[in-house]
Amino acid sequence: MKTCSMDFNNKDLDISFYVFKPTVEIVDHLVHRLQHFSLLTQNLGCVQSSIFRSIHGNMVMSCNQIIWYGAWKKRSSDEKDKLNENLQSMLANNVTGMAVLVEHNFLDAYAGESRDGSLTVKFSTGDIISMDSVVTTTRDLNDLSYAALAIFRSRFPKIDGIISGLCMKGQSLPCVVCIHVWQSLQFCYSWILHPDHRKWMMPYLERFSTKMKYDIFRVVYVSGDNVMNLPSDFPHRMLEDEEENTRHLMQQ
Repeated sequence: MKTCSMDFNNKDLDISFYVFKPTVEIVDHLVHRLQHFSLLTQNLGCVQSSIFRSIHGNMVMSCNQIIWYGAWKKRSSDEKDKLNENLQSMLANNVTGMAVLVEHNFLDAYAGESRDGSLTVKFSTGDIISMDSVVTTTRDLNDLSYAALAIFRSRFPKIDGIISGLCMKGQSLPCVVCIHVWQSLQFCYSWILHPDHRKWMMPYLERFSTKMKYDIFRVVYVSGDNVMNLPSDFPHRMLEDEEENTRHLMQQ
């Protein structure tokens, strides 16, 4: 199975996230278009790419989301501006009428943890990823990065079922994004729904003017997957599995 990997403190790669709100009823069609978009980005120097599909929609704003992730060799700010223009032009050709681009950003990875002692976060098609993002002011970005790292490091050893995690900070949008890769959806739910989940976070964050969001995603594609041979019912099958897992958890 093909795998994407993000190194801790990666100084050689720029990470890009493009966040979409689907405007079509059959989101599988949008995912398929983004799969082909991923193939095209290789001509622009994309090292690896992936697509994350929201399982429940944003838990704060109730907004189903698709995230396209791409990794690029480091380049200058001017080169990234040009790359962003090219990507948005390509996206307009591929997803017009299917989704609205609500956010995009280049990010730097600055810290991470893993259960197996490796220095990378790895994920493959079908994996569960949770994502926390906090937007602040440019002035407070570095302080927020340290606060997010303190939260991450203090909680990681205590979380059951977590495989690895990564902290990133935005280059253009002043934000911090933390992702966690899980053994299963049940472990992720157990942690997110823990009654004091927010209580222990707020002392670290209350002094910042922040906009917080979090969501749970299923990885539905990584670069190298055979786009043409993906089963047509693959995303639908995964959604059925997610609904069954949710019912099982709620019955416990």
